[in-house]
Amino acid sequence: MITNSTPQRQLRGHMPQRTTPRAATTGEHHARLAHRLTTRDRWITRMLHEHRVLTTHQIAATAFTTLRAANKRLLDLYRWRVIDRFQPFVHTGTAPMHYVLDTAGAAVLAHEDGLEPSKTGYRHETAIGIAHSLRLAHTVGRNDFFVSLIAMSRHTREHHQLIAWWSEARCARHFGDITRPDAYGRWREDGREVEFFLEYDCGTEPLHQLATKLRGYHRLAVATGVVTPLLFWLPSTAREAGARRVLATARAELDNPSLVPVATTAATLTASDGRDSPAAARWLTVSGQDQPARLQLAELWPKSVSTHNTGTVTPHLSVPTAGRTELTPPAPMPPP
Repeated sequence: MITNSTPQRQLRGHMPQRTTPRAATTGEHHARLAHRLTTRDRWITRMLHEHRVLTTHQIAATAFTTLRAANKRLLDLYRWRVIDRFQPFVHTGTAPMHYVLDTAGAAVLAHEDGLEPSKTGYRHETAIGIAHSLRLAHTVGRNDFFVSLIAMSRHTREHHQLIAWWSEARCARHFGDITRPDAYGRWREDGREVEFFLEYDCGTEPLHQLATKLRGYHRLAVATGVVTPLLFWLPSTAREAGARRVLATARAELDNPSLVPVATTAATLTASDGRDSPAAARWLTVSGQDQPARLQLAELWPKSVSTHNTGTVTPHLSVPTAGRTELTPPAPMPPP
């Protein structure tokens, strides 16, 4: 016989007290947030809107000095319904907490941009729905590519800097009628700068489908008159070797292969200097000539720039701003 059952209030006592969904939409709550939210909080919130989901470790690497400090502040933002969180199931160990934009955070961003929250298209069900998406691992992995570059930039800002990071959704709004990159980026290192489209491969689609993507990038280069290198991040060296064969064949069949410079790397590689960053010497170009050694990211078709020019950089296409409903994207680097 079971007696003296634990009171329900004690069972939920360890859970953080959260603002209710109804209270999160009130003027009183937003007035309190105006006093509580820092510039860094607002940057993190905008990053979650732009890139959909970031893990605890990714947020810590981009905006905090320690994981403990990140966890403490993220808990506050979660309690205030600025952000929401979930923890995916994994067979071994424990997955990190994953964060998405919540109702109060979306309203804050809309008001900052002078937009009606209801007009931005944000829905909490859609935001948290990525927890069940079959593309969750792809999204987190792609974001990790750029998080590594941000983390490197934070520690060596004078020599390295991520200048641009466009999400998949933002790329689709700009280039979606021709091709759909996983991301667009621009990286600066020691006076050299390279821009690129990223194709983040998880090894789930046939190699010939990777090769067919080159035609879309060729059409984009013809339409814009701008050559933008294409980077393939592959899960293993074996997958990279197979991809390079089909990519070389597909590139040779293009009307003008020079319009689509291509380079590849594998996630399992460690550069000769011991770094696993995307900026390290890990890239092989796809061309008719043998490359003696793997190159750093900034060595792939670089452009010389002034190291003092740190202004905002945008790609070669733009969209009208009149009557816009999209939220302003975040700066690629966190505030000082």
